[in-house]
Amino acid sequence: MLVLALWLASVAVFAQPATITIDRAEAVRSDWNADAAPADGWVPVTLMDQWQTRWPGHDGVVWYRLRWQQADAHVPTGLLVDYTCLSAAVYLNGSLIARDASLVEPLSRSWHTPRYFLLDAPLLRQGENTLLVRVSGLAAYQPGFGTVSVGEPAQVEAMFRQGKRIRHDLQLFDTAIGAVLAALFGLFWLLRRQDTTYGWYALNGLFGLIYGYNFIATSPWPFSTTDGWQAFTGAAYVAVAATYAIFLLRYADRRWPRLERALLAIASLVFVLALAMPQTMGPHRNVYIVPMMAFHYFVSVAFVVFAARSGRRDQQVLALCIALPLLTALYDAAVYLGVVRGTGFIGSFTSPVMVLGMGFVLAHRFVGAMKRVEGFNTELQREVAAATDELSTTLSRQHALELSHSRAGERLKLVRDLHDGFGGTLVGAIARLEQAPESTSRADVVALLKEMREDLRLVIDSTAQEQADLAALIASLRHRAGRLLEAADIDAHWQLQDIDGVELGSARSLDLLRLLQEALTNVFKHSRAQRVNVRVARIGERMQLQVRDDGRGLTGAGDSTRSIEGGGAGFASMHLRAQRLGGVLQVASTADGTDLRLDFPLAA
Repeated sequence: MLVLALWLASVAVFAQPATITIDRAEAVRSDWNADAAPADGWVPVTLMDQWQTRWPGHDGVVWYRLRWQQADAHVPTGLLVDYTCLSAAVYLNGSLIARDASLVEPLSRSWHTPRYFLLDAPLLRQGENTLLVRVSGLAAYQPGFGTVSVGEPAQVEAMFRQGKRIRHDLQLFDTAIGAVLAALFGLFWLLRRQDTTYGWYALNGLFGLIYGYNFIATSPWPFSTTDGWQAFTGAAYVAVAATYAIFLLRYADRRWPRLERALLAIASLVFVLALAMPQTMGPHRNVYIVPMMAFHYFVSVAFVVFAARSGRRDQQVLALCIALPLLTALYDAAVYLGVVRGTGFIGSFTSPVMVLGMGFVLAHRFVGAMKRVEGFNTELQREVAAATDELSTTLSRQHALELSHSRAGERLKLVRDLHDGFGGTLVGAIARLEQAPESTSRADVVALLKEMREDLRLVIDSTAQEQADLAALIASLRHRAGRLLEAADIDAHWQLQDIDGVELGSARSLDLLRLLQEALTNVFKHSRAQRVNVRVARIGERMQLQVRDDGRGLTGAGDSTRSIEGGGAGFASMHLRAQRLGGVLQVASTADGTDLRLDFPLAA
């Protein structure tokens, strides 16, 4: 019994279906609307089959029929349909087991992914099983049908996963890497516009993303036809080749404006024609793709040769990253053109290497630029620090010199003012005393000395501080002038408006106070007025002074010393001080009184 059990177990093991690959089938063509395969017209074909070689120009449906023998229908069996282009429906023993979303235009795009099924009874039959596949395609895009594998589920599923990884997952990975690097170096270009290498790489990556999506797209959306989709992706490839060439030129530090403009013009023209005439540009895409493909390879080879001679390490690394995918690209081109019959492109294996390599050299370039910038910044900081120290020393010396000159100027002004003001008053007093009769009273001498004292006080008050508050200076003058006017029975009214905190400097303050003192002295001596109004106001960035009395005016009877234009030394001095303040003295006089005005800027 034990021996019998072991024998039955061994028989059961050997009864498991061996994995077989079916590469013989029958094919028959039909129209788009056929719901069932034709009864006759079947021809034997070898898989992988591309029907445009047998039925040139046939756009529509081709049915493929395959048969195999199943030893035991109750043993789970794996089924792998390797390739269907463009869309398909799969029937097993008359039952539908898979169907793409659209079997007519716009056709679903399932050519890039194999199909796996786990079969069992009652769908699977003991003995002969028939697999019928309805393939919809267009003759211009290599429609066809690949081999079918049947057997042990684990083995068949492993074959499916490997095919899916190569033809779909690696393409998706490649597209994702390209999109990330294009976005990254696009940001680098936005931050560093002068280095256009990053910008052209980002643009090349953008068009590469559009073209690469063709290998994972499941429908031609947003286009309504396969022709529209193929024309658009073909135009994207032309743009990829154009921007790739410009990128390599810029990376090699070459500028060929005419070639660059020609490439961009060609890419733009192809895009316009692809959108305007998809029915022509799609089926005849090889007319413009093949020349750009050859140009793409030529540019790659030229850069590899250039980099080998240049001696720059980053260019040599980029050339190495280009050379490896270049070899696989030749095989992919043969598959694309139908020279080699295959179910997919192998460039997806090496494309990530190229993308990562280009990303590495661009990052290396960016890091090198940043190091140069950092070195320049460090050197610049040292130079700026040295220049700042030198400038600080120079400014300190200049400030000390200007301060010394300013003090000397202030002393000179003070000496001149003492000479012109107090000195003149003293000389006049001496002259008056020398010419005075012996009967001059003591009171006249005292009055003369008081006048000299007031003049000296005015000089002292205005120059005692480098920055004296104008309101305080005027308050002192107002007190002394008030006593003088009160002695002559002249009622003085003062209006000081917004002058708190105003500082004119010692020289300008003295000019203003002497001008005001002279004006009040004239009122006291000559006006015979009963009232005088004094107004000192700050209006914005300007100062206004007004002295108005109700006396007899400048041309009063019996007094010729009060003429407006130079009739006396006092008015000449007042005009001179007004000019130094930056204003013009205005004097208006009538029989009803005199109005003196001065307007000047606060700034010197």
